[in-house]
Amino acid sequence: MGQGSFEGRVAIITGASRGIGYAAAEEIVRRGGRVTITGRDADALAAAVKELGGPGVALGIAGKADDADHARSVVEATIAEFGRIDHFVANAAVNPVYGPILEAPPAAIRKVFDVNIIGAVEWIRLVHGAWMKEHGGSIVTMSSVTGLGASPGIGVYGVSKAALIALTQQLAVELAPTIRVNAIAPGVVKTKFAEVLYAGDEEGATAPYPLKRLGVPSDIGSAVAFLLSDDSAWITGQTLVIDGGLTVPLGDMQQH
Repeated sequence: MGQGSFEGRVAIITGASRGIGYAAAEEIVRRGGRVTITGRDADALAAAVKELGGPGVALGIAGKADDADHARSVVEATIAEFGRIDHFVANAAVNPVYGPILEAPPAAIRKVFDVNIIGAVEWIRLVHGAWMKEHGGSIVTMSSVTGLGASPGIGVYGVSKAALIALTQQLAVELAPTIRVNAIAPGVVKTKFAEVLYAGDEEGATAPYPLKRLGVPSDIGSAVAFLLSDDSAWITGQTLVIDGGLTVPLGDMQQH
């Protein structure tokens, strides 16, 4: 991947006090950009802002990703602080329900879609209206390999991530030619969010991966920066799968 500059550019990244979101923010700042990051924990955000370079480089605003008033205040504060919004990363997500879909409480299903889909739409609507409609930009949504097929045990989450891929494709057409929209579909990445999927048996969780390791946040953060930057200027509406080879079709090995 290239090393496109973010000099003079500004990104908003939701769910970025740690993990994948923070890794993306770190990479953008490393390449000269400025960032606004969000999350639910004000103390964690303050620590992340300090690590990223402090005021003038990073702005942290605490709130819930599915709160439209919070989203609006973040967009307004970013324009006030940095004067522009060139990039947006819809990274915040929730998964409060496990098990078969038909056993999931309707309220939990609604929460997943409120954050993972409706929330993403609202954030994009706001950054579009505040800056990108007139000036262009690029957007990355954070899907998952669970959105590429059936995902036993986390089906509600997987369906929401499949919807996010469809949303990405739709917006890539609707917002072209001045705004690019792409998705990333990671496998299991070693973050607090995904810890339930590997804690206690990381060796077992790693076994299906041809590269024999789980992802780390920087694996995804660098890809986010690539898709936001001019290095990917002719890429839109695509889903970049980053999963250590997990979803590579192996074929019928018995025939060879």
